[in-house]
Amino acid sequence: MLVHYNNMLRRKITDDLLKWKNAPKKKCILLKGARQVGKTYIVDDFAKKNYGNYIYINFELYPEMKKIFDGNLDVDSIVRGLSTHFPKIKFKPGDLMIFLDEIQNCPNARVSLKSFSLDGRFDVIASGSLLGLNYKEVSSYPVGYETIMELRSLDFEEFLWAFGISDEIISYLSDSVKKKVPITNGILEKIDEYYRWYAITGGMPEAVNIFIETNSFGEVISVQKSIIAGYMNDISKYAPDEDKKKIWETFRSVPSQLSRENKKFRYSGVNGCGKGEGSEEYGSSLLWLYDAGIIKFCNNLQEPYAPLAMNMIPDKFKVYLHDTGLLVSMMDPGVPIALLGGDMKINKGAIAENMTAEALSKKDIPLLYFAKNKLEVEFFINVDGIVTALEVRSGNNKRSKSLDVVMSSKYEVERGIKLEKTNIHTDEKGVEHYPLFASSFLFELPDLRIIRPNQS
Repeated sequence: MLVHYNNMLRRKITDDLLKWKNAPKKKCILLKGARQVGKTYIVDDFAKKNYGNYIYINFELYPEMKKIFDGNLDVDSIVRGLSTHFPKIKFKPGDLMIFLDEIQNCPNARVSLKSFSLDGRFDVIASGSLLGLNYKEVSSYPVGYETIMELRSLDFEEFLWAFGISDEIISYLSDSVKKKVPITNGILEKIDEYYRWYAITGGMPEAVNIFIETNSFGEVISVQKSIIAGYMNDISKYAPDEDKKKIWETFRSVPSQLSRENKKFRYSGVNGCGKGEGSEEYGSSLLWLYDAGIIKFCNNLQEPYAPLAMNMIPDKFKVYLHDTGLLVSMMDPGVPIALLGGDMKINKGAIAENMTAEALSKKDIPLLYFAKNKLEVEFFINVDGIVTALEVRSGNNKRSKSLDVVMSSKYEVERGIKLEKTNIHTDEKGVEHYPLFASSFLFELPDLRIIRPNQS
């Protein structure tokens, strides 16, 4: 059964789907993402608006449809099977979209994407959660024959769209950040309030919609707890029996791990983890949650030098939740109240830090940090070849000892950025200061296309 919301949320991925549809040559799309980020709803709406014929198959709700993919996996054989189940559909090349939902439950359907891509007559989108967990069951991945897209929960810009904030205002915010000029105080205060709402609500579509409809954070938290319960059901259904409890306890530990002064993930912080146990016993639990799209890793750097990826320490990391609203719903009931009152430093800044990690990961920026000898900078990124230190300050403490040190002659980091409760400005040391919500407008990926001379 398809879920339909009262409010049609505007999502950036819709533009990507339109570009894909209009491309002269294309592969099948494999749309990945955590549970309930809106994959089914978006693809269903897109198909109905852009195709004359549309087939929807959900392998979780209708497991008997797997039989279509039990035999030969050439397109003609599959079409014959589909036509018996969908006799009213016209298999017209270029005007039929086939949506294979919850494809992780039918590994052969995943293999068939190669046939559809080579054939080219029909557009196919496959979607599913937990796609990384069934790799052993897929006989032959269609490598090179699928375009992988990932849908996350709403980012802050999409959240602002949901509340009717105009493109003009959003462009003004983005331009102000990029040009490093202050934002008008009235707009700054209002967007800061929306950001705190976003911290509580998060970007899960059902949570955003219920908030729009009811203005009740209580209703939002009820939805979020239901989503968490759904994750628990997934663990019970898909995880190996011997790992179920470990995965659940690892997931439950994330809010407390982030609420410590030192936010490095510790296996000892997982309930049930015995003395001497660690990565061998619980490492697979973290990987399961990562494959399910529920958590993100942020690795420590040996040194803050380029290339950053070559400097990361594999076994020293932080763990962030993919949606900050879900993180808040797992914390003490006083946390949303504090956020509403403007206290972003609650739980030792865990909320502001997770929101920044979420914003970066939604731009496909690797999450890295630097902690060494009492120095710690929350994030390090490479922007246009420049190593950039990104510090997140959720309280009123303006001191930046760690940032000062990494930008000194000892490390020579070229660019320093602070996200804090402030307006946009650059200080006398050259450090750029931005409001916390600016993480959503910083670091747009550069256009790396090569401009070639005309060839006769």
